[in-house]
Amino acid sequence: MAGVRNKSVIIGLAAGACLCAGLAAQALAPALAAYYTPEYLSFKSAIIAEFKRARPGRFSEFASRGSAEPGDEHKVIALTFDACGGRNDGYNKDLIDYLRAEKIPATLFVTGVWIDKYPEIFAELAADPLFEIENHGLLHRLCSTEGRSMYGVRGTRNIGGVIDEMELGARKIGSLTGRRPVFFRSATAYTDELSRRVAGRLGMEVVSYDILSGDANRASAPTMSRNILAGARHGAVVIMHFNHPEWPVAGALRRAVPELRRRGFHFAKLEDFTVK
Repeated sequence: MAGVRNKSVIIGLAAGACLCAGLAAQALAPALAAYYTPEYLSFKSAIIAEFKRARPGRFSEFASRGSAEPGDEHKVIALTFDACGGRNDGYNKDLIDYLRAEKIPATLFVTGVWIDKYPEIFAELAADPLFEIENHGLLHRLCSTEGRSMYGVRGTRNIGGVIDEMELGARKIGSLTGRRPVFFRSATAYTDELSRRVAGRLGMEVVSYDILSGDANRASAPTMSRNILAGARHGAVVIMHFNHPEWPVAGALRRAVPELRRRGFHFAKLEDFTVK
């Protein structure tokens, strides 16, 4: 697998869970109770012990990265789309239909709560080889080992919550698709360095973004298209969403994609992605 070493950041989630097993742990995190098997609690406790002396480190989007050398003949860009999950979440069918019609491979970061809301759509997307399913957390919590949050999005309370958000999200996706995710994006793309290390211990790489489309800020299609084109470079990761059909993401891509292709860009899923 060609790795993505271009961005690492994150988004985390998990109602604060503790080490203790049994009913006490379940009472603290009722949304996670069904996942708290003896095997999982033992697994989680062992990882917490590994990092018990580690410090949180920098809290950020980890957005900066080096760009590729100019003059590359084969320029690659990754389109990534989040499905966060929540009361107002939906499914942007127009966007997915556009990607299929244009045969544009894309990476979909999906939460456990969105999967539970749209199980049939999730199964359809997971079965489509055009799309790569990756981990956006079980509950769409921002991953922080010290309880930090951003933009009003709830964060995990501690390292145990980080493990819940990452590992339980990965297990859920793996059980439904037969493929365990290898990338993780935290809610809001913010996280701390310790959460990033935990992700690595769980076999996942934290991915943030290089180009912020602006869809979450309710940007218009022309504005999003300008944002994408302005930031486009070899090895860039674009962040968008596919859980809000009212956002004009498809319209933005209908403007941006022809120009990206004219500039010589090709599209790739993260699992096939390399900037070398």
